[in-house]
Parts: sequence; C-alpha cells; structure tokens
Amino acid sequence: MEPSNLLDGGEWVTDGGLETDLLFNHGVDLPEFASFPLIETEEGSTLLKTYYGEYAAIAAAAGVGLIVETPTWRANPDWGAILGYDATSLDRANRAAVALAHGVADSSAVSRTRVSGVVGPRGDGYVAAGADADEAADYHSAQVHSFAAEGVDLVHAMTMTEPAEAKGVVRAARAASLPVAISFTVETDGRLPDGSTLADAVAALEATDPADWYGVNCAHPTHVVAGLDGAEWQHKLAFFRPNASTMSHEELDAMEVLDSGDLGLLVESTTSMRQQTPALAVIGGCCGTDSRHVAALWGVPAAR
Repeated sequence: MEPSNLLDGGEWVTDGGLETDLLFNHGVDLPEFASFPLIETEEGSTLLKTYYGEYAAIAAAAGVGLIVETPTWRANPDWGAILGYDATSLDRANRAAVALAHGVADSSAVSRTRVSGVVGPRGDGYVAAGADADEAADYHSAQVHSFAAEGVDLVHAMTMTEPAEAKGVVRAARAASLPVAISFTVETDGRLPDGSTLADAVAALEATDPADWYGVNCAHPTHVVAGLDGAEWQHKLAFFRPNASTMSHEELDAMEVLDSGDLGLLVESTTSMRQQTPALAVIGGCCGTDSRHVAALWGVPAAR
C-alpha cells in the first residue's frame, strides 16, 4: 500500500504509555524500562494483549481506525545487550512483537487496522548525545528488517531527540521498502533535547530524508504548543502521543511515583493544539497515560 493511502485520510487510535502503565499501574518489573522481553513468556504476552485490547475497544467506540504499535521501543542492539539479547534473540523478539500486534489487530472489532513497528532512540530517550545519520541507518537497520520480515505496515520512530538519528531511521526504512513516521520529543520550551526547534527538525529531514509522516511524543500538549510558529510545516504533523504530566523530562526521570496529570487540562490543551495542527490523525498517549487518558482524548468511555 502506498504511504499516501496508508492512513486513508481517516483518524486512528493508538496506545498510551505502555511502560509507565505496566510499571506503576500493574506492578510489572521492567528492567531498563524495556517492555519487549514480556513477549518471551505466555504471561507477558497475555498481559500485552490485554493492554492493547483496551485501545482496540476505544477505537471501536470512537468509530475510527486502530494502529497497534509494537512494544519494541527498547529492542535495539545497545539496550538488548544490557538485557542479555544478542542479534539472533533480538531478531526473534522483534518478530514476535510484530506477530503479537498482528494478532491483536486481527482479533479486534475494528475494521481498519494497521501494525506499526516501533523504533526508539539508541541512547536515552531524553538526551541528545550526538548522532551521524549514516551510522544511525546502519544501527537501526536490523530492527527495521525484522519488522519488514514480519509484515508491518509502517515503521514509527518515537522520542527522537535530534534530526540526525531520525534521518538514519528514515534511511533504514527506505532500504527495507517501508513507510516511516518520525516523532520527535520536546522539552517544556518546545525545543528538542539538542536545542533544535520542531520547525528546524522537520526541515532538516525534508531537505535530505523526508519521512512519510511526522509527529511528537513524550511531551505535554502545552510544551508542544510552545514550539509551534504557525508555519506550513505544522500541517505535516500526523502523530501525537502526549505525556499526562506537565513536568519536564528531568523531573519525570526523578519521580518515584506516577504523575498521571490533570486529565481535563490534557484534553483541553490537546484540543487547542489540534486546532493548530489540522493534519493530526493518530492520537494515543505516552508517559503517565493509560487507556483512561486516551479514551478521554477521543471522547469515549474509558475501557477500564
């Protein structure tokens, strides 16, 4: 399917803050903040299916499509090695994650579904450590090819902290003949961790390695609005997965209890943001959110 037709002009529900939901609301231990190892056990797989099922119910209630995004944000070589995964076992886990996502999509009551292979940053999700686009392409290519082998509809790189690594993911996706979305994260001032503006980050990719879609994740809507300037690039934003909290990334990292935020403010500020970003089509959540937050963003009853 051509990228221009993949989202077919419709609206799509995706999931919320998987890792924070499992950690704080379900008491699941996630070493290195990684959820993909859950795929290795029957208990873990069942938990993931139940989790995604809540968002399928939201999509059905809202009468929109469902994008099931794999639990693979940490499933890359560096983080995998810390968790005891080599290239072979990491390939197996990434493939299994895609298979699980397909199972969720196929068993849902939603008529329009897509499966997205999630790529996370090589390093910490909040720190811009510097990257080379060619090196990043090589680094992320194994995970992207695992996704392609299992038939994802698209690749979605989330929490990108700088344009260079994002370019690398786009190149890896192109080499695997897959459509790709790039979601940047921003600090409270609306800028990426490397200091770039959202406008500059999108422009950098558009100049050499344009993605099929852009988005923002792991930031409260009030933070994103600080980075909007009214220019045409805002019409390229299609994905949004906000944090529940208005705290900075540094403050959230230091928290030992979950800040589930002000739900009313989240809905109100997301609505305001959408008025400035009319192409937003895929709405879910990120840190601190669960299905209750996402249901509220879609104006339907909570699934839990």
